[in-house]
Amino acid sequence: MAETIEPIWNLPRIELRELSTVKESRPAAVLTGNRAWDAVGSLLDLPIVIQAEPHSAHHDFLEELVSSLPETVQVVYGIGGGLVCDVAKYVAWKKGLPSVIIPTALSVDGFFTALVAVRKEGSVYYETTGPAEKVIIDLEVVGSAPPHIRGTGIVEILSMTTGLLDWQYAAKLKKNTYQERFQPWAASIAAGIAQQAYKIAKGVGEGRPDALRNLLDLICVEVQLTNQLGHNRPQEGAEQYFAYAIEPKAAREAGIPYADLVGPGIVIAAALHGQDTSAIRNTLLDAGVRLDRLNEDDIVQTLEMLPEYAQKHNLPHSIVHDMKLSNAEIRVLVSKTGLS
Repeated sequence: MAETIEPIWNLPRIELRELSTVKESRPAAVLTGNRAWDAVGSLLDLPIVIQAEPHSAHHDFLEELVSSLPETVQVVYGIGGGLVCDVAKYVAWKKGLPSVIIPTALSVDGFFTALVAVRKEGSVYYETTGPAEKVIIDLEVVGSAPPHIRGTGIVEILSMTTGLLDWQYAAKLKKNTYQERFQPWAASIAAGIAQQAYKIAKGVGEGRPDALRNLLDLICVEVQLTNQLGHNRPQEGAEQYFAYAIEPKAAREAGIPYADLVGPGIVIAAALHGQDTSAIRNTLLDAGVRLDRLNEDDIVQTLEMLPEYAQKHNLPHSIVHDMKLSNAEIRVLVSKTGLS
């Protein structure tokens, strides 16, 4: 009988240092964006074999990058935001190479996870790549990022507010699998992490180094909690499903940052659970998250199809699975949340 191994993943090595001290000796592939590279490229000493600007995390595109990676590459660098760093982790994993992540903003928790969010067949699924070899963070660089990006990883923490509501909702209906069973101890820790986000949001929005360091710590604790559990239920529910579903509509032109999708999703999910949305809305705005980037008709259409979408993609049970709202009721909901 084959041995079954269920790893509890670790955080990557995290180095807080000036990027001007980074000196790599291994031949490197660099995946980055123009703005990120313009901001930090001159600070880094990297022996670059190939450099590319990924535009998608779609499975087919990722596989194209894997197949075109030169054999001389010994390490893959992801420099910038969540997309390029996810792509770097995926390419490195498929080629059996280490990856090094250099965030230019604290915009997602994916820098620190063992997972990559891959787009396929109109939805998102997670590929377990293992964590990066290390993550290098220069807090001065992060603090100088645009306000609507630099600390918007706070949505990963605030999504615990609604993720926990969905996890508990599914537990009451006995809809959680045994592996994803509701565990009060984990829910208590997650709620405590989320509460801290409300306290630091203003400082994050202002780019204060102490608040950004606190955000980094909270994201790392959130990631390690989900690592221990082996799933993302405390942190992922209706708010993320909304973001997955509306992403193709929102990205039809120039694309839209992850936080600008999930932020509205958090407000909507809180409203669906009958929560007062004013505090969470104000906290998101304080932290620099933009809540006005989505078209109202896109929001309404997405909510209309969201129950079917969640069922089709076999997403863990949430309140949207049982949502039965008319078009008029959805428009009232959107108006009440201030997203119209």
